[in-house]
Amino acid sequence: MKKLFFPFWLLFLFNLSGFSQNAAGSLGKETFRFRDQTLPPEERVDDLVSRMTLDEKVLQMQNDAPAISRLGVPAYNWWNECLHGVARNGIATVFPQAIGMAATWDPDLIGEEAGIISTEARAKYNEARRTGKNEIYQGLTFWSPNINIFRDPRWGRGQETYGEDPYLTGRIGVAFVKGLQGDDPYYFKVISTAKHFAVHSGPESTRHKFDAWCSDQDVYETYLPAFEALIREGRAGSVMGAYNRFRNVPCCASDLFLDQTLREKWGFRGYVVSDCGAVWDMFNGHNLVNDAEKASVMSVEAGCDLTCGNEYGSLVKAVGDGYISKSAIDRSVKRLFMARFRLGMFDPDSLVPFSGKSMADNDRQESRELARKVARESIVLLKNENNLLPLPGKIRSIAVIGPYADQVNVLLGNYNGTPSSPVTILQGIKEGAGKNVSVRYAEGVVPMEMYARDKASADHNEEKLEKEAIELAYSCDIVIFVGGISPELEGEELRVAIDGFSGGDRTHMNLPANQAKLLEKIHSSGKKIILVLTNGSALSIGWAKDHLPAIIEAWYPGEEGGHAVADVIFGNYNPAGRLPVTFYSSVNDLPPFEDYSMKGRTYRYFTGKPLFPFGFGRSFTSFKYDDCLLSSENALPSDTILLSVKITNTGKYDGDEVVQVYSAGQHGGMIQPVKELIAFQRVPLQKGETKRISIPIAIRQLRYYDIEQKDYRVMPGIHTLLIGADSEDIRLKKEIRILDQ
Repeated sequence: MKKLFFPFWLLFLFNLSGFSQNAAGSLGKETFRFRDQTLPPEERVDDLVSRMTLDEKVLQMQNDAPAISRLGVPAYNWWNECLHGVARNGIATVFPQAIGMAATWDPDLIGEEAGIISTEARAKYNEARRTGKNEIYQGLTFWSPNINIFRDPRWGRGQETYGEDPYLTGRIGVAFVKGLQGDDPYYFKVISTAKHFAVHSGPESTRHKFDAWCSDQDVYETYLPAFEALIREGRAGSVMGAYNRFRNVPCCASDLFLDQTLREKWGFRGYVVSDCGAVWDMFNGHNLVNDAEKASVMSVEAGCDLTCGNEYGSLVKAVGDGYISKSAIDRSVKRLFMARFRLGMFDPDSLVPFSGKSMADNDRQESRELARKVARESIVLLKNENNLLPLPGKIRSIAVIGPYADQVNVLLGNYNGTPSSPVTILQGIKEGAGKNVSVRYAEGVVPMEMYARDKASADHNEEKLEKEAIELAYSCDIVIFVGGISPELEGEELRVAIDGFSGGDRTHMNLPANQAKLLEKIHSSGKKIILVLTNGSALSIGWAKDHLPAIIEAWYPGEEGGHAVADVIFGNYNPAGRLPVTFYSSVNDLPPFEDYSMKGRTYRYFTGKPLFPFGFGRSFTSFKYDDCLLSSENALPSDTILLSVKITNTGKYDGDEVVQVYSAGQHGGMIQPVKELIAFQRVPLQKGETKRISIPIAIRQLRYYDIEQKDYRVMPGIHTLLIGADSEDIRLKKEIRILDQ
């Protein structure tokens, strides 16, 4: 979302004081039908909207909607964030950043996390209502998750996504939406908003004006499937339109996306909100129209019901000028109030099952424990030469070096809440090492973000920090170097312009030069180095892969990140995270950032040799795959079959294996994918244990987009299923024949 520097922030002037969210059912002597809980919600919404003036309706179509005092309608601000915990609203449990959530490859766990988030959201909402507040970030409509495809590692907001694969993104996203919205047959616990619809993934510097172009195959096979899953299966109550244009049409005014696809094909019945200032961009960025009136008309007619901004204030004049009908306004307002009714905002607390949540349900110890569990599961062991990890008990002194070892910001990523007791990686290592091990710290280098603020000061401190770090390294048994990048370097439209970073995006994927230089100097001492990475996107760490014995990918691991990293280092947890993105050797391996074609991108279309492949992750133990069976070797496109395989833990540690199933074979599209993930399962196994697991395979996952029929199709014939530990480590193969339906 845009920072607070657009003119549309003037809309906050309209934040009139409102009634309590469960206002009385009548004002004066009149009883309003919309307060009658025995009526169907559609009738209640119709009654309420019929009583509103045009001016009142239009004001309700802006994110900071004022009260309608004469009807007892309270003010409401639609803008809330909960990407990996309730954000920007005080103390809350902070889970790993979204990219780390995806690295768990554990949808059930992420659904459990989302349940905690929505409980804390309800607690905060109930407290705000109790104290008469209805401000930004205090409501129940959350603009999460971000399910854009992380097609290029240079995109600074890729950390907010679930990675580069449409299927994995869909599985994690559906679980997150269901966990947020709850399972009550009528009331939403909160409303989840899938964003940014669609074909959106940078660059940040041009997002308010760029026009994305790609083939229909890329649209329907890469950019839309996760959105479809969240709407059809997850039943997400809301969708956010993207800033950019697609084929010269603004996404927030796209009939193709918002009407033909979202509502007609997928049966979406919720509301659509613009990204913040996206309607403004239509006449100030894209320059497609001359003013807010025309941009607002385009958006509402296409199906964008709510603007994050004040542009829709022009709709009153647009109705008077004959550019848009009152019925079009009513349609959007009814969608918005249907959401508020289903959140229980016009019903007594006794009917709403979440009204009892209080601040005692916020930031609980159980929630911290779950944050630690998610962080543990998200950690990816990239290298462990000669089983250096877990560290042996004979270690008596540890040098912790690096710019991010004792920083809280690298725990949090972006769109984060405020943890009550964050545990930095240094703190976690000190606690995990125990009282008989000396743990000392040196920053080693100036963080790159400091160069963006004050280069002269950063340069001045560099030599001193390096000298301290090298002296410390020589004096200790082993070095743990905590480096990488930070959310102050990669993120949403940042004002950063230094080597490797521009405007929130990245210009290359190398480690910052000062970190790389220091690592090489420490390595020359002969000391063994464990590299712990903090980052929200892939890093080109070829030198480290070749020279360092152990590498841990920690992402931005949340408030319990320090404990989770230490759990892995000292053997209290056997890592089983898997990469949700490809790590490339160099930015030169990729097409231009601005090119939205998937050719040459992600494991599905990349034909080079990756540094670390999609789905990759080591373990302290080892696993053997045996005896793959299919419930049927012939299937129709509408079938679901079972694939079963024996997995044996052949090593010395208990641990999880992530069994991954890919398809390869007939496709039908113009660009053939190398392979595509179609199923996976995270499997816990004790050392020496064998399990036969069964994984459902929906044959529809073998589909491709037929550009002539303009629909999906599964190609009849023989398809090969690849079963393995990552996208390149294939252990077993099985063929299945798809029959022509």
